[in-house]
Amino acid sequence: MIVDQIENGIVLDHIKAGYSMLIYNYLGLNDLDCTVAIIKNVKSNKMGKKDIIKIDSLIDINFDILGYIDANITVNVIRDGKLVDKQKLELPETLINVIKCKNPRCITSTEQELDQRFILTDKEEKTYRCAYCETASDSLKI
Repeated sequence: MIVDQIENGIVLDHIKAGYSMLIYNYLGLNDLDCTVAIIKNVKSNKMGKKDIIKIDSLIDINFDILGYIDANITVNVIRDGKLVDKQKLELPETLINVIKCKNPRCITSTEQELDQRFILTDKEEKTYRCAYCETASDSLKI
């Protein structure tokens, strides 16, 4: 299989195997008017298997979404065919409008204009709680 080199764009590397379509949907990559390559189950010495997403355009990416889905992702920025920036992600302390509160009594259920704000309360368990009602978020499902 041959996937062309990116001249100007972004490569999301070290994605946990099977998570690329989740990231594709969360980031809204289907709305882009550029080439997006999803490479699944690539052999990796470090991870066993991994996914890679290549985006043939320099776009703004929500790093909080990526960190929430998989904090081990590496974001590589390519300009003129050369790597110009490489960023490691971390689990974000706060998520805004990434996930929704499941509590029907939460103020965000009735006040639609309020941001869905979640705070990281347990880094080991990757637990986020609603900033308004403290309901824990559901686990991420792929």
